[in-house]
Amino acid sequence: MDIQQIKNRKLILFECISGSKAYGLDTPESDTDIKGVFVLPKEEFFCMNYIPQISNKSNDIVYYELGRFLELLSYNNPNILELLNTNKTEINIKSSIIESIDSSKILSKLCKNSFGKYAISQIKKSRGLNKKILNPIDKEKKSVLDFCYISLNNRSIGLKEYLKYNNFEQENCGLIKIPNMRNLFGLYHSIEIPYKGIIKNENSNDIALSSIPKGESQLTLLYFNLEGYSTYCKEYREYWAWVEKRNEKRFENTISHGKNYDAKNMMHVFRLLDMAIEIGKEGIVNPKRPNRDYLLSIKNGEHDYEELLKLAESKKVELETVYSKTYLPDLPDIDYINKLHYEFRLKLYEKEDN
Repeated sequence: MDIQQIKNRKLILFECISGSKAYGLDTPESDTDIKGVFVLPKEEFFCMNYIPQISNKSNDIVYYELGRFLELLSYNNPNILELLNTNKTEINIKSSIIESIDSSKILSKLCKNSFGKYAISQIKKSRGLNKKILNPIDKEKKSVLDFCYISLNNRSIGLKEYLKYNNFEQENCGLIKIPNMRNLFGLYHSIEIPYKGIIKNENSNDIALSSIPKGESQLTLLYFNLEGYSTYCKEYREYWAWVEKRNEKRFENTISHGKNYDAKNMMHVFRLLDMAIEIGKEGIVNPKRPNRDYLLSIKNGEHDYEELLKLAESKKVELETVYSKTYLPDLPDIDYINKLHYEFRLKLYEKEDN
């Protein structure tokens, strides 16, 4: 089943504009996101192919099946609470079933985490982006040799420098373990003896060990910084996976404003924190944000990164204070949500049978 099929079969119970246009944060470049709720026909609901949601390839149009919609409401999921409380001007379709849902029986202290913790996770994500932008990693990957060091005249030098100075090729070197000394090796060199080299090839993730004939003289000690190499490999993979998957338009915007953080991401941090605080204080969900100009100034990169982090920290403190005093229940009224699900299905399927 796809989006066109649920439309043709008139299965949509709710449909609205979501995202930046619902938040009042859209600009001329903004796309139009659509979210909604549909119901599976009786036969398909009771079969083994339950479909929790349907979306298009770009994921800017998403419809949740009624059961999944109510389940996410029971978790106080931000996207679903925003959906339920969308302003009338952004609603295209709203059945009497969706209209009958009492939001006050669903809001709970879970919103502190569902809105607030998600926002805080986005701050961490922004910090990670900041680190990646400020510390780019060359596409040409370093090898084990770049993490090897030689003891020479009471100091250490890089292995590559040592090899160049002595006009050695790494393939003509041999290593043996130094007993009881982790990652420390004895280094030998010979053109005649077929040593295995320091590494077998450029793609090796460890050093190679050789058999050393008796009587050969050890030149020096080699230290392999295994932990440093492992950390580098992890950061290399993460960095280039991020480069491959990043949204180039947003990345270019990040670079253009010169603040080295994902400004759109940070805008949503403050939108979510503000909404979490409002829910705790007033028990309402208002997707349309009253501080549009300020939030767009964050999106436009008009604030320093550290300034925003400090402000976010202060809002986190306010969030804790508000929820320590809120009148909201600890959890949503699950009995109410279960009853809704039962009654909605009964009503819809009775209509279908007739």
